[in-house]
Amino acid sequence: MRIGIIGAGRMAQSVGWLATQAGHEVMLSNSRGPASIRDLSQRIRCTAGTVYEAAEFGEVIFVAIYLQDYHAVPKAPLVEKTVINPQNYFPHLGRIAELDRGELTTAEFLARYLPGSRTVKALNSILVEDLIPDARPASAANRRALPIAGDDMEAKSTVSCFLDQIGYDTVDAGTLSEGWRFERCRPVYCRPLGKRELQEMLLATTPDSMVPEGHWYAYRALHG
Repeated sequence: MRIGIIGAGRMAQSVGWLATQAGHEVMLSNSRGPASIRDLSQRIRCTAGTVYEAAEFGEVIFVAIYLQDYHAVPKAPLVEKTVINPQNYFPHLGRIAELDRGELTTAEFLARYLPGSRTVKALNSILVEDLIPDARPASAANRRALPIAGDDMEAKSTVSCFLDQIGYDTVDAGTLSEGWRFERCRPVYCRPLGKRELQEMLLATTPDSMVPEGHWYAYRALHG
């Protein structure tokens, strides 16, 4: 499968590396152009392109930029494509009124901007430093599960398959509107959980279920 990655930060690099290891074709991109990431793409064993080229190239698009920079994502080449939304909302980078008021989830916000695409919320609830070390083969007894959400069942199936290939089980949390269950400061956010425990915790999460900022780092330090 061809994976187009918009962004070239640590999360983009980690997903790109895991994807190439799983046998996928990957194109990495950023706003400064392919020459700025040529060496990086060679280390990952993928190609480098412009943002538009990556959007055209991919059958699945991984949008690894800050949510507030959503206008940098080109719409036309993403029509009918599966778009993975790993973004979390960090208000200090710019306030978004609908998210502040709880009217939209982060995935719904991106999906509204990309009405012709099939947006799936995924890979937002794992620390970037855990992404490669925690990947496990399908047969592993201690395999970590990650939540996803989306309105298109085919797109969710595609993303689940991709996550399985790069080392993770998945739990379907429902539609995009249910994506709040695993956004920042929710109980499952960035916690290493197996499939059953993740399912149970997602179901038990209510709008009032919150954990302190940085709780996930404390949990990680305690549990390794």
